[in-house]
Amino acid sequence: MTLKIAILPPDSARQRVLNDKHLTQLKQWGEVVCNGSGTNDPEAIRGTIANADIAITTWGTPSLSGDILDAAPHLKAVIHAAGTVKPIVSPELWSRGIRVSSGNGPLGKGVAETALGLTIASLKNMWKISRETEEGGWAEEKQRVRELYDITVGVIGAGKAGQHYIKLLQNFDVTVLLADPLVTAEQAKAIGASKVELEQLLGLADVVSIHAPSLPSTYKMINRERLALMKDNAILINTARGSIIDEEALIAELRQERLSACIDVTDPEPPVADHPFRSLRNCTLTSHIAGSVTNGMYRLGQFAVNEVELWKNGGRMEGEVEESEMAFLA
Repeated sequence: MTLKIAILPPDSARQRVLNDKHLTQLKQWGEVVCNGSGTNDPEAIRGTIANADIAITTWGTPSLSGDILDAAPHLKAVIHAAGTVKPIVSPELWSRGIRVSSGNGPLGKGVAETALGLTIASLKNMWKISRETEEGGWAEEKQRVRELYDITVGVIGAGKAGQHYIKLLQNFDVTVLLADPLVTAEQAKAIGASKVELEQLLGLADVVSIHAPSLPSTYKMINRERLALMKDNAILINTARGSIIDEEALIAELRQERLSACIDVTDPEPPVADHPFRSLRNCTLTSHIAGSVTNGMYRLGQFAVNEVELWKNGGRMEGEVEESEMAFLA
């Protein structure tokens, strides 16, 4: 079966996720058409997708509405080499029976790896120790160092990133708790965690890592009352979405120096120049780097190639999304 594979993002965006190696891999299955217009204009997308069997999208691709899909009457699948598929999905996509795949899996691996790095560095108190040595000190903060051993790690959300973070934690002698209303106790146990309610998790965990989606139900979910449940000297890590935390409430807690935090996402982004997250000594702020940003973006390109192969061989795609799941996805 010879395919026509349309790569919808313009070259500048395509090259961030799909390199020449990926294009060569795709060409073994048929014709590969790239968007050479330099824009994401719907007309350029329509011209690129014309008569395609498979479409590959990424950030910036417009919604694949009926007027675009009319140009590709034989389209079978859309593979999104990015995170959430919500910007590209239209009702017409589902009504035409076109399968959809999301790159949340490979993105989640990068997020989970970053969260693990922040976990280890924070327990080791590296941020304060680094400042101490820069200022001429030595070992004053050493007694506050902790290991990733015999502690409790709480994971909020068992999406792709949360599950991979839990998987990485299996390499350490720690207790892993999971709070996710969509996961059963049996499912949590199967991935290496114990299911608990959010309030219980916050009260027991030495490290709390947020991996929940941004939904109306999770807006400012980590509020003043829930932050107050956290143990003294606990560490809060957010590599998910800034809107999940009530920032004013967290700032108040951090000013008491009862907790510490690693914040990779804020609401909005970027935070204002004088935002307290930038200056509080018990807050480590990074600029939304947890997901793929440079060479890690090519995970998405390889993911897209692998998804085409799975589809071609008649299997379920790894990142396949069902219409019924859309309400629960980020």
